[in-house]
Amino acid sequence: MQHDAELAAWIKLSLVPGLGGQTLRKLLGAFGLPQQILAAGHRALASIVSADIAAHILSDLDSSAVDAALAWAAEDGHAVLTLADDAYPRPLLETSDPPALLYLRGRRELLALPGLAVVGSRNATPQGIGNAEQFARAFSSAGLTIVSGLALGIDAAAHRGGLDAAGSTIAVLGTGADILYPQRNRALGERIAREGLIVSEFPLGTPPHSSNFPRRNRVISGLARGCLVVEAALASGSLITARLAAEQGRDVFAMPGSIHSPHSKGCHALIKQGAKLVESAQDLLQELGIAALAAPPAAAVGTAAGLLAHLGYDPSDIDTLCARSGLTADLVSAMLLQLELDGKVASLPGGQYQRTS
Repeated sequence: MQHDAELAAWIKLSLVPGLGGQTLRKLLGAFGLPQQILAAGHRALASIVSADIAAHILSDLDSSAVDAALAWAAEDGHAVLTLADDAYPRPLLETSDPPALLYLRGRRELLALPGLAVVGSRNATPQGIGNAEQFARAFSSAGLTIVSGLALGIDAAAHRGGLDAAGSTIAVLGTGADILYPQRNRALGERIAREGLIVSEFPLGTPPHSSNFPRRNRVISGLARGCLVVEAALASGSLITARLAAEQGRDVFAMPGSIHSPHSKGCHALIKQGAKLVESAQDLLQELGIAALAAPPAAAVGTAAGLLAHLGYDPSDIDTLCARSGLTADLVSAMLLQLELDGKVASLPGGQYQRTS
């Protein structure tokens, strides 16, 4: 099939040693599509790239890696998008360094939905993990797809929250799309592959090289309308994502914390630099011009307000609130989410909730 031949040419170029994204885009600009690049002569190619790279482009590379990628892309739920595909996500395409290829595993339609990057410390506090999961769930309920990097800590919590609502989640990997890293998040990664979307720009089989993760951060921010940092130390890689987001013209948000916590210092530095402070999910949704969840039915509005009286200022769980209010768990959960979006309730680790106003 012609489509396979075109994709094979893209994959072959992506595997050429030393041929980076910027140089590949120069070749595309000069010659057209990859098949035309591969058909060009050495002298023509050497006018754009080094003689060594030109020789690599024209050499008969081992075709097994190309064949394996084509076979992988043909599997159910898999795809490989190129810069020339109509389905390539436009927000990422319009950044300064879009990947030539995106290996996809899962629900590719999520690329067309508005995204929000939620990132933070791998060594997060229980409070930070609880905040990341609860806020991500609220954003996903409002129609945002949660984009993160499948790392331990805040990333994993954000993915879990995104999966719990309609917006779902996208995990951008620093490995090949066939390798879920770290091992402790393998089960979460498999769930994302079923219910959300796995994305990688790296060839299949690429192991977790440390240099890959800063590169994948530009894809996390590039797929999103904004970037929220939940917890971060001053040397955190999450600050790289935030910087890239700002350079790409995205809104940057940060969640404040204790002045005594090293996990808050990165967020506080971002706020000093102009990041928007986020205390409630509604803060961020309003900045992005996104409506929050629909209000509960009129008959329930008074009850939602009344739930605050049952909650008080001491932490309580849903079962306790059901017993106090006489309402079902589903209704209490919905009301708590609405109250959290309104900034009147905060979620705590262990399924606890606390009144904030």
